[in-house]
Amino acid sequence: MKVKDLLKEENFRIIAGEEGIEKELQGVYIGDLLSWVMAHLQENEAWITIQSHVNVIAVGVLNDAACILLAEGASLDEDAKKKANEENLAVIETNLTAYELAVKVNKLMKENE
Repeated sequence: MKVKDLLKEENFRIIAGEEGIEKELQGVYIGDLLSWVMAHLQENEAWITIQSHVNVIAVGVLNDAACILLAEGASLDEDAKKKANEENLAVIETNLTAYELAVKVNKLMKENE
């Protein structure tokens, strides 16, 4: 499954890093403590968070995340949008809770196997 497949869902909207939507998506990780996420987020996983500042983009790039999924209506600040665009890291926002979002992405991944 690719990140772009998430954008077929009505509640998912890309807000930065559109050049990164061709990345493979192979899992999901949820977390908001950046040091913890740095230690546990795996390559090609979608990272679900409500954090929205530029350091989130740095952690996503460092761990080679497939994309960042902002849950619960969290919005990305302008510095983070600029950095996500520079790094081609897709950032998608939704009003779903982190749990609802993880369940939805897991379902989509199974449908696209």
